Amino acid sequence: MRGRRTTRRTFLMQAGAGPLAALGTASLPAATLAAIDNTQPMKITRIDAVRFRKDIRIGGGSGGADGAEFWWVRLHTDAGLVGTGETYPFIESETGALKDYAPDLIGRDPRDIDGVWRDLHHAMTMRNAGGADMRVLSAINMAQLDILGQASGLPLYRLLGGKIRSRVRVYNTTTDYWAINEMKMGPDTMKIVRFLLDRGITAMKIYPFEAPDHYLSNKALEDGMRWIREIRDKADNAMDICVDCWGRFDLPSAQRIAKALEPYNILYLEDAMLANNAQAYAQLARETSVPICMSETLATRYEYREFFELKACDVVMYDLTWCGGVSEAKKISDMADAYFIPTSPHTCGGPLLYICSAHLCAALPNFLIMESNYWKYTHQFPYFVNNVPVPEGGHVRPPEVPGIGAEIKPELFRSGDAIVETVAKA
Repeated sequence: MRGRRTTRRTFLMQAGAGPLAALGTASLPAATLAAIDNTQPMKITRIDAVRFRKDIRIGGGSGGADGAEFWWVRLHTDAGLVGTGETYPFIESETGALKDYAPDLIGRDPRDIDGVWRDLHHAMTMRNAGGADMRVLSAINMAQLDILGQASGLPLYRLLGGKIRSRVRVYNTTTDYWAINEMKMGPDTMKIVRFLLDRGITAMKIYPFEAPDHYLSNKALEDGMRWIREIRDKADNAMDICVDCWGRFDLPSAQRIAKALEPYNILYLEDAMLANNAQAYAQLARETSVPICMSETLATRYEYREFFELKACDVVMYDLTWCGGVSEAKKISDMADAYFIPTSPHTCGGPLLYICSAHLCAALPNFLIMESNYWKYTHQFPYFVNNVPVPEGGHVRPPEVPGIGAEIKPELFRSGDAIVETVAKA
């Protein structure tokens, strides 16, 4: 009698997991492994880089940004399936990195999610991993999972373990360059707040603090706090507030900002300093009651580990197109969950990042809130994708379509808006 083929999943089941269960976040979700087991082998036969014309003008009152800062990786297979991944914003260096790695992917089975990830990660880590290399790895990983979802007939959230929630709460990132109808924080603060509340969005991220040389003056601190006080005084607690400092400050300034924010019960303080000193963040976290959020600038569970162990953050943030990909983001959140740390993904890149993040957030046990931006989902993303999730009552839902489920507009390729370069083929 021919026995059933032994797979990693069946081996763990037969072994009763035992001490192997300690691998925990090192393993793909059981649903992903089951999809791999239940689909047919295939091979990557061609890899394309898809960028967009630099002179695309979206419009819509962004106040600044007006084109596409993202680009796509497309993996073609001998099964006829094509998976698409995304990253941003340094297109020249990222496409260059893809050209370096792509030849080694030809002939690989795209279902080998962890195998491809491990091989690429090892190759780049031995040469100072990060930057364009990590962003390209993230895009490749997204494209692989898109293929696996299509092959199995399952939407991405099913591959990640299935829905824990039917809809995902979002906040609006509010900047002068991704503006709502060209409104600006400061002169238009309460117009923006009312615009969001009228649409059921009850949380916003703002950037109130500026400093030319890492140290925040008393005047700059007071100028930023005016935004916070105005929102609290006029909207009370109807609007949750996230404060992003974009890594601009030194430790003394971060301490002063956190202390000033304590009476206002904000959702979290994000990237008060650069993310390359976990000890400094641990000190900040010990000294304040404000939840500390870290950080879209970190990549892989190995970089987050020290922040968790040192109790240096209260909310984990990552970007699926920077941190190592969708599967790595799930592992980071699973690791954070062991410390009871919630997740708040960064999504202000391209439409595939936004849609993939909605899938992941639907499946995360330790989800807090997801980023969104009115100009992007109203104007920019629909230029490229037909089925962009638009918030309803302050929440979005992932598509019920196999894979990522993004309905990429075919006219992009006919009109010349999309520029396709084949970087490797069988």
